[in-house]
Amino acid sequence: MGRISVHVHGAPKDRHAAALMAMYLDRLRNQGVACVKHSDKMRPVAYYEHVLSLSGTLVLMDEFGETSSSEAFARRVKGWRLSTDDVHLAIGPAEGWPAQAKAASHLRLSLSEMTFPHELAAVMLVEQLYRSMEILRGSAYHKA
Repeated sequence: MGRISVHVHGAPKDRHAAALMAMYLDRLRNQGVACVKHSDKMRPVAYYEHVLSLSGTLVLMDEFGETSSSEAFARRVKGWRLSTDDVHLAIGPAEGWPAQAKAASHLRLSLSEMTFPHELAAVMLVEQLYRSMEILRGSAYHKA
């Protein structure tokens, strides 16, 4: 079973965002989901090159990426969990992805057509991963 890692460029500075991230990550602790915080001092190009060098599947979280419903995202998560490859969901830096990332043919997913601060996007992504696990488990958390 592959692991799912959420990569963020810098730890949330807002204590409320940090608390929400911690809450959802705690709920996911036995589900093969982890969060990797990279220094916000790392230039966007270096951050991209680092996540690009990781083994497994790289998914860039990008406002121009593919959008889906929570149910469709849960099906994608199920496939990732059944795979032997690790999946790296990388949230872009506040400045956005560098030009070489935009030009590459990575899978790109978007949480919404709206733009959010990257700290809020990280909370939303971790919540959607938790929601996906609950959808797959058949719990009442997801009220669709």
